[in-house]
Amino acid sequence: MVTIDILTVLLAIVIFSALIFIHELGHFIAARKSGVTVEEFSIGMGPKLFSRVSRKSGTRYSLRALPIGGYVSMPGENGASDDPNALCNKSVTARISVVCAGAVMNFLLGILVMTIIVSTSNALGSTTIHGFDEQASSEDSGLMIGDTITKVGNERVYVANDLVYEIMRAGTSPVDITVKRSGETVVVPDVCFPSYSESGIHYAKADFYVFPEEKSFSSIVKHSFFRSISTVEMIWESLIDLVTGRYGLEAMSGPVGVTEAINETAKSGGISGVLYLIVVITMNLGIFNLLPLPALDGGRLMFLIVEAIRRRPIDPELEAKVHAAGIIALLLLMAFVTYQDITKIFA
Repeated sequence: MVTIDILTVLLAIVIFSALIFIHELGHFIAARKSGVTVEEFSIGMGPKLFSRVSRKSGTRYSLRALPIGGYVSMPGENGASDDPNALCNKSVTARISVVCAGAVMNFLLGILVMTIIVSTSNALGSTTIHGFDEQASSEDSGLMIGDTITKVGNERVYVANDLVYEIMRAGTSPVDITVKRSGETVVVPDVCFPSYSESGIHYAKADFYVFPEEKSFSSIVKHSFFRSISTVEMIWESLIDLVTGRYGLEAMSGPVGVTEAINETAKSGGISGVLYLIVVITMNLGIFNLLPLPALDGGRLMFLIVEAIRRRPIDPELEAKVHAAGIIALLLLMAFVTYQDITKIFA
C-alpha cells in the first residue's frame, strides 16, 4: 500500500492548477487577440470559491472547488449567437487559433521547464561512446570507443537522452546502429543490447556510457530542444502503444495516479525529477487535447478543418450533440481510470 502525505497532495493540486491555468490562459489570450467575447475564465470545476467580474471587459474570473479542469466560456462555442464578437461569428482561422492556443501554451511551458532542467543539470551527455560495461553485448556486436552514434535503426539521435530512449524501444532485438568513426559514416549491423521486462513489457538498456558535453548557451538550447522533442515522441508513441495493445488500460493514470507518481518522484528524484514529471504532464495535456476526439480541442479542430474544406459550417446542433456524447465518454473514462488508480494505491 502506497502512502501519500498531505504535502504531496497539495503539491499535486498546485501542479494541476498551474497546468490548467496555463492551458486556459492560452485559449483566453487567443480569444482576446481575436476580439472574441469571453464570458468567464474559470480555473477548476464545481462550486465557486472566488469570483470577480472585470468592469473593463465584463469577463468573470472564477476559482472553483475541484482542481480537475477549467474553462474559458465564450458565446457561440456550441451554436449560433447574436453577439457579433461570439466565437461562431469569427473567421475559421481565428477559431482555429483559439482552439489550438491551449495546447500550444502547454508545449511552450514544457520547453521552458525542460530548459530549466538542462540549465541546472550537472552534466550534459553526448552520443559519443566513452566506455562499455563489462561483457557489453553492443561492444561484441561491433561498437567501439569513440564512435559517435547518429542513428538507432532509422531514428536520428542528437543527445544522450535521445540515444537511451531509442535503444530502450528498438534495442530489444538486433538493430542497425549508424556511427561517425574516424570521420566516416559507418553502419554497424545487428547490434545487440541487454534487455529486461517491466510490467510484462520488454525494454533494452544501453550497456555503454558516453562522454559529457561542455555546457554552453548553444548546448543548453540544443539539449532543451531535443529533449523536449524526445518527450513529445515518447508520449505520442505511448498513446500508439496503448491503442495497439502493447500497453493495457492499466497503464493509464488520472489525477490520483499522477499524484502517486509525484509522491514517488519527489522522494526518489528530488526537484529535478518533479520538474521532469511536470514536463511530461504538460506535454501530455497538450497532445491529449489535440486528439481528434469529441469534446476535446482536437475534436473541435476537426470540425473547423471540415468547415474550411466545405466552405460552410457543419450543423451546430449536430456538432453540439457529438461533443456532448464525447463529454459523457470522457467522464466515464475518467471515472474508470480514477477507480483503477485508487485500487492500485490500496492493493
